[in-house]
Amino acid sequence: MTQSRRRLRNLFAATASAGALLAAGSSSAEMQFEFQDRDVARMVSLGGSCNRCELSGRNLSGATFTGATFVSATLVGANLRGAELVGSNFSSSDFTRADLHGAEIQGSNFTASLFSGAVLSGAEAQGSNFSRADLSEANLSGAELVGANMNAAVLTRANLSGAELFGTTLANVSARSANFSDAQMNAANMAGGDFGSASFANAEMDGARLSGASFARANFSGASLNRADIRGADLSRATGLTQAQISTACGDSSTRLPGRLSARACTRIIVRAPRPPAPPAPPQPRRNIVIADAN
Repeated sequence: MTQSRRRLRNLFAATASAGALLAAGSSSAEMQFEFQDRDVARMVSLGGSCNRCELSGRNLSGATFTGATFVSATLVGANLRGAELVGSNFSSSDFTRADLHGAEIQGSNFTASLFSGAVLSGAEAQGSNFSRADLSEANLSGAELVGANMNAAVLTRANLSGAELFGTTLANVSARSANFSDAQMNAANMAGGDFGSASFANAEMDGARLSGASFARANFSGASLNRADIRGADLSRATGLTQAQISTACGDSSTRLPGRLSARACTRIIVRAPRPPAPPAPPQPRRNIVIADAN
């Protein structure tokens, strides 16, 4: 059988499977997708509703999710390299050990989702919601998370080295032993977070808000703190801090610093965080799952 005929056969089989699922009702508790060929997986376009979908281990590289609702879906170990997730809802879903390297994520919701051990390096996730998500030991190196909401997320031992976190909300996170080295964190909101033993080596933190956060044994070697708000921050056991760095930041009497370092008060602290990108226009309401050939 020729390769083209094999692709057509597999595409037909996948389409027929999706049609059967649709006939059964898209709100069923569990849906399973069978992709027999890597080429078919790259042509998948998913929309509509599939709550509690089981997609663990599936090859969805290059797939497009547009306006999809996949609440509480299971994508453990799924391959989503280069996938596009636009305006979709994956809240409370499980992406444990999933591969989202280079994925394009816009205006999507991952509230309370699991990403433990997942790969998101090089992903673009601007303006997306990761609040209360578990990203422990996840690889987000080089990821673009401009304006993302990661409030109360778990980032324990996560790798965010070289990530773009301009204006990102990192308030109340648990980020012990996380790696933020060389990250661009200008105007990020880190208030109330636990950054114990985290590395901020050579990170850009100009205008960032560190108030009320804890940085026990965190490494600030070479970090830039120009006009950073460190009022109420506990930096008493941080390492790598110099008076030159602290002199450019804005503190007060509640700022806790190591050794003989002292903070200065700023008359005005103005931080212009970027506005998150406008979410994409929602697609027309539909209750279908479409598998289409991009060619």
